[in-house]
Amino acid sequence: MATSLGPEDEIEVLEQVEFSDSDDENVQYAAVQLSDSEDDDSDEDLVSALSSLQKTKRGMPSTGGVTMTAEPRSGTEVRPAVVDDFIRNFLIKVGMERTLDCFNAEWYELQSKGKLGEEYTNPVPDIYLRNQDLDEQVVVMRKEMEKMKAIAEKARGTWDNFRKQRDFHRMHHKRVVQEKDKLTNDLKHLHKHYLSYEPTLKELQAKYQVAMKEKMLMRLERDRMKARVEEVEAKIKTLMEGKVEAPDTTTKLKKTRKGGDSKLPPDDEAVNPYADLDFDPPRVESFQLKKAFRAHLNSVSAVAFHPRKPVLATVSDDETWKIWSVPNGDAVMSGEGHKDWVSGVDFHPSGTHLVTTSGDSTVKLWDFQRANCSHTFTDHTQAVWDCAFHHTGDFLVSASMDHTVRLWDTQSLRCRQTFRGHVDSVNSCCWQPFTNNVCTGSGDKTVSLWDSRSGLCIQTFYGHMNACNYVCMNLRGDTIASCDADGVVKLWDVRMVAELGSMSGGPHPINCVDFDRSGTRVAAACDDSVVRVFDTVEKKVVSELRGHESAVQTVKFDPEDKRLVSGSSDCTFRIWS
Repeated sequence: MATSLGPEDEIEVLEQVEFSDSDDENVQYAAVQLSDSEDDDSDEDLVSALSSLQKTKRGMPSTGGVTMTAEPRSGTEVRPAVVDDFIRNFLIKVGMERTLDCFNAEWYELQSKGKLGEEYTNPVPDIYLRNQDLDEQVVVMRKEMEKMKAIAEKARGTWDNFRKQRDFHRMHHKRVVQEKDKLTNDLKHLHKHYLSYEPTLKELQAKYQVAMKEKMLMRLERDRMKARVEEVEAKIKTLMEGKVEAPDTTTKLKKTRKGGDSKLPPDDEAVNPYADLDFDPPRVESFQLKKAFRAHLNSVSAVAFHPRKPVLATVSDDETWKIWSVPNGDAVMSGEGHKDWVSGVDFHPSGTHLVTTSGDSTVKLWDFQRANCSHTFTDHTQAVWDCAFHHTGDFLVSASMDHTVRLWDTQSLRCRQTFRGHVDSVNSCCWQPFTNNVCTGSGDKTVSLWDSRSGLCIQTFYGHMNACNYVCMNLRGDTIASCDADGVVKLWDVRMVAELGSMSGGPHPINCVDFDRSGTRVAAACDDSVVRVFDTVEKKVVSELRGHESAVQTVKFDPEDKRLVSGSSDCTFRIWS
């Protein structure tokens, strides 16, 4: 039985276990000896013990200020009966003792053999607790379902947004495709329209080239007639002053001999008109890029100025040469004929002819009046790098990869001398002004001076540590400038046969050098796309001209030192002033 207790009572939990009469068969009893001191009458039952305990606590006086805190109550856990206990209780209640004995015997036998499943031995589940757990699970599942509904609604909105964007981009793509098709059709129509105009453009271009050639020829003829008129006027003026007697017949102008060999050596007693002249050095420190012209389809390898006109010639690796007006940069004339890259170019002193050298081992002479190639020299066996006219115009020299320099007669159109002595490619050549001496630079790291009359080497200058790329001489003819693949420019004294100085242009090779009129400035075309100008007196760089996008291959001062022209591997030539 259970008794109601107050919050201040101490509770002891007792578990009541029922034993049926049939259980006595399986229980073994043992005799227990009792001591004499034990008295059964002194034992109290549970109810009397609890009553005395309550009375004792009520009679105790309470201490002031001290509050007794009751311990938490413990509840009695009622466990549902197992299946076999339920059956036993039912059989005992109805008085079926024999049936109970049979049931117990068979039940424990099966249980000992392990033939009963857990569903028969476990306690009977409480249906109310089960329902409560299921209700809680239903609540949790409903909350999760609401969350899933919210997520689904949000996903539906996102999906609708994506579908709208997809439709928009699909329409945009269709519109772009339509516009592309339209543009393609328009381009096809424009291409057909352009093709219909292409013959007309070619015809106009040919007419333009013919007109420019005629214009150039007219300029040459005008200058020639002007020179004759000035000569006649000078003679008339002299006759009017009575200084000389008039000749009986009209003075005939000197005609150029054709067919026979020119005199060698030509005008051996010529005087250099620049020997005693002093020129002011150009202000290269203030030079800036004025214009850039895309002249060719490939690298511009060399340039040359016309001796009398503001005209510039350029040659390129695209196998062509062109003539341009300076400083406007208008194309005046162009020529084709070489079968490989064109490496060198020079004007005839009278300005009527042009000479070019090429990788096809030829030297070509071009006549402006006839507008064609007047002759091709083919004696070289390998590529020809450079060329230069003599100041008389009767001879020219060319430097080749076959280790030789050849002297050509422009009248008889044959080779008059072959200079042999270099042991590597001859990369550059030039004339000592108003003399018969030829200066050469070679890949064997030497600079040599040759006598064109005998074909022998006069002097050899040693000092370069790498291949010599280019040589040039000042107008006085007493100083040589040479450059090499180490980026070094050296100055040589012709009379003393000694090195005057060395100037470094950086670690990159220098491809070309050129003197100004004063001889105090040397422009160098460097492989790092920079044009450097050196002071030959102080032996230092005084200006760096930047603007090219690739290696600079050539550089030249104009005859009046007003501007500087450079050609580069970026297919352009640029004017600095």
